[in-house]
Amino acid sequence: MFYTYVLQSTIDKTTYIGYTEDLRKRLVEHNSGKTKSIRSKIPYQLVYYEAYVSGTLARKREYQLKTNSSEKEKLYRRIFE
Repeated sequence: MFYTYVLQSTIDKTTYIGYTEDLRKRLVEHNSGKTKSIRSKIPYQLVYYEAYVSGTLARKREYQLKTNSSEKEKLYRRIFE
């Protein structure tokens, strides 16, 4: 399985969207500072994920959420309201 996921910083509540094949391992990597762009905002908690049968579908969904503000807004309403 492949996953598109949303993390939220427990420090300032900012979010990060990504995709991975191993969700648990990726969360550990994020929280250990291996992702340079979000290192200053750790720790992160997993607030949402979607499972896909292929990496291509998970990557497409990640791209959609990162580039389509209305899709991201719809998802964030479901998660945070």
